[in-house]
Amino acid sequence: MRRGLARCWVVAALLALAAGGVHAADPFGALDVERPRQRVAAPDFRLPTLDGNEVRLSQYRGKVILLNFWATWCRPCREEMPSLQKLWAQFRGQDFVILAVAADRGNPRTVARFAAELNLDFPILLDPAGEVRRHYEVYGLPMTYLIGRDGRISGRAPASRDWHSPAARALIEQLLAAH
Repeated sequence: MRRGLARCWVVAALLALAAGGVHAADPFGALDVERPRQRVAAPDFRLPTLDGNEVRLSQYRGKVILLNFWATWCRPCREEMPSLQKLWAQFRGQDFVILAVAADRGNPRTVARFAAELNLDFPILLDPAGEVRRHYEVYGLPMTYLIGRDGRISGRAPASRDWHSPAARALIEQLLAAH
């Protein structure tokens, strides 16, 4: 009985090591990003920006899009934002865009103050009625969707991530390399 139990632990340890190796080669796995069984088109939307312009998701077709849903009152969102800014600073000159959709329902000045406080300079969109969140089935904040150049959803990351980690940068590089 003890010998059988010991073998189970050895097998479990070997599987865990193998899984770690797979994650090292797979940035989706390393970041715990959910991949869809079938990639579907990301729902198009039109939202206002903090500066009063309007953005459509479809205008970024051909680029890799990191679509982040967040709110100023969400502590994990607040903690995640600096890593998104660093990722944006690194990849902004490439075919990459971050669209941060604020879920705040109150005054947009609260969102603007938050963005200024953290020196965020990627596009911040306002979705006070929650229309876009409903289309993307956002059930918690923060939630991030990764959209490929073809406009199809490549992955979803519920909860916060370190978006400037080596795995996150490898994931963006992988998505940028895909045509």
